[in-house]
Formats: sequence, C-alpha cells, structure tokens
Amino acid sequence: MSFTPFDQHMMGIALMLARRGLGTTAPNPSVGAVIADEATGEVIARGVTQPGGRPHAETQALQRAGARARGATLYVTLEPCAHHGKTPPCADAVIAAGIRRVVIGAGDPDPRVAGEGSARLRAAGIVVDIGLMADEANWVTRGHILRVTANRPFVQLKMALSAQGHVPRGNGGAPTFVTGPEARAAGHLMRAEADAILVGSGTVRDDDPDLRCRLPGLEARSPVRVVVARSLDLPMPAKLFQTARDVPVWLFTGFGADAGEIQAYEAAGAHIFSGPATGEGLSLAHVLEGLAEAGITRLLVEGGPAMWRGFASEGLVDEVVIFRQGGETPPLVAPDELAARYAPGLDLTLASERRIGADRVSVFRARPMG
Repeated sequence: MSFTPFDQHMMGIALMLARRGLGTTAPNPSVGAVIADEATGEVIARGVTQPGGRPHAETQALQRAGARARGATLYVTLEPCAHHGKTPPCADAVIAAGIRRVVIGAGDPDPRVAGEGSARLRAAGIVVDIGLMADEANWVTRGHILRVTANRPFVQLKMALSAQGHVPRGNGGAPTFVTGPEARAAGHLMRAEADAILVGSGTVRDDDPDLRCRLPGLEARSPVRVVVARSLDLPMPAKLFQTARDVPVWLFTGFGADAGEIQAYEAAGAHIFSGPATGEGLSLAHVLEGLAEAGITRLLVEGGPAMWRGFASEGLVDEVVIFRQGGETPPLVAPDELAARYAPGLDLTLASERRIGADRVSVFRARPMG
C-alpha cells in the first residue's frame, strides 16, 4: 500500500492524540482519530478515546465533524470496533456518517473485532487502507494487544540511577533522589500514562513512597498502586495505606496470608490479591494475569532491582527506561550495560536517548522472547 505524505501527517496527529490518552482509558485502548478532506488538506475534526474508555475516538470525531464527515477520510490508529458492547459498533457509525475512505494504523486482535471492522467498512463501499505507521500504532496500543493476546499488560521498567549506575537507597523511610527536577517530572508523566504502578515490599520499607502523580493538573491521573509482598509484613503507617481511599492500593501476596493481617490492610482501604509463591517469591506471571483480568493494560514497574530482575528473568518486559544522573558524553557507564545489569536476559534495542535537564534518559524496547 502506498500512502501519501498527507496520509502520514494525519496519522501522526492521530498517534499524538492516542499517546495523550494513555493511562486514562483502561480497560479499553487509547485510540486517536482524525477526519480530514484530502482534496483541500483541511483537518475537519479530531477525537480520542475518552476517560474510562468511552466514547470511542471515532464517534468523538464524527460527532464533531457532523455533516462535513460525508465524503471525507478518517485516519484512526486502531481498527474500528464491529461488536455491540456498552456502545454501538464504531464501524456502523463510520458507515452512517458517509465517510469515503478509512486509513487504519493497526488491526485489532480482539476476537470481537479482528478484521470484522475492516470487512464491514469495505462491504459498505468504503475504501479501507491498513498499515500506515503500523509499528508506532502497534506500540501505542501494545497494552491492549498484550491483554488480548497474552493475558498481561504492557510492562515498562523505570530506573533512576546515579552516574555510576547505582540504585539510591532510601534513608530513614524517605527516598533519596539522584536525578534533577526535570527528570523527576518526566518520571511523573510516565505515572500519568500508566494504569498501574508496581513496587516490591523492600521499596515500601526503604523509601515509603507515595507513588501518586504529582504533576500540576495531572494529579487525578495517578495510577493504581500495586505492591508485591510475599508476606503481609508491610508497615501500616506507610504513605500508601494512609492514602488508599484516595488512590487505590492493591497488594499481591502469597496464599495462606494471615486472615487478621488481610483484614487490617483491607480496613485501611487496600485490596488483597492472593497467588502462588515459591522460595523466590510470588509468581510475577500470576500477578500480571491478575492485573490484566482487573482491566490493567499498562504497568509501570518502579522498583526495586529485585522486581526489575524478576520481570526480566521471566521475559515479562516490553520497555526499559533508564534515567541516569548527569549528562556526561560518553557516560561513566554505558546505558546498554546498565540495562543488562538490572534487566538481564532481555533482547533490547535502544529506541531513543536524550538529555533532560542535567540528566539523560535512555529508552530500550524488548523483542519478544522465544
């Protein structure tokens, strides 16, 4: 399929919209849609999946376009749905609006859609082109794709390291920061783009983290806070439990936890999930299955090193983001060496690297194992 520069520009806008919605639409994917007039180059309307997953991006854009949608082109990052859920199929709305052509970034593997949306559009005489900027469309939608195909969310490891590559340890129940305010703000934006954020019990004891998003204007986008603890021996005065009724706290622990301890944490507002445990700790695959079944599509793993290595060893990582103190070029420790140290066994590709304030951030994408 040959796409024009105008097609690419419009899909770029749709992808930007989809990225803006990350962290707000679970259990549905964040989708971006643009309605444009190819003849004049005019953008008629835009839409993005709304918080909570509905209304969908296509119906938002169609509603804004009104009668001007007739004869226009719809650019959408994910194949329009074709099934009746809580809302009618988007494919039917596109047909009714008189759209002439639909350009799709990625197909939807959800068995309720999986090609049916495209087929329904074509049957109505609409030109359908699939695959424009497919790699980025698939990446933006990766959490939804994995939840449907692998029963787990997208997993992103976030590391904040010293210039020497060391993990700062909390001091007296408070975190120790090694990166500057700009890097920390970028980390909080990652929280806003996640459905859930996960740490191990050691991080709770050492750092007493809050784990909410503290960017001005984005506080309401704080993710569900998840703690993996083989046994329920976490300090009840921890900040997480003091705010559990404001932002959800989910504890994953082993089968056979003491009923009294469970009751105490539940009384504080936490929700308890029980699963199989071994001498090495809880099954992280089981944790991810539980999160997927609860509607989580994007998981940010903030710490600590045991959690990073645990997810990596089981091949349950999609992206590794390393914030490194200082901007030395070359760095004191190469970023790929740091990635191999804290996320061993993964087949990683450096996707991007940039300076942020006085620090540097490196983003690696993992190729699927096997």
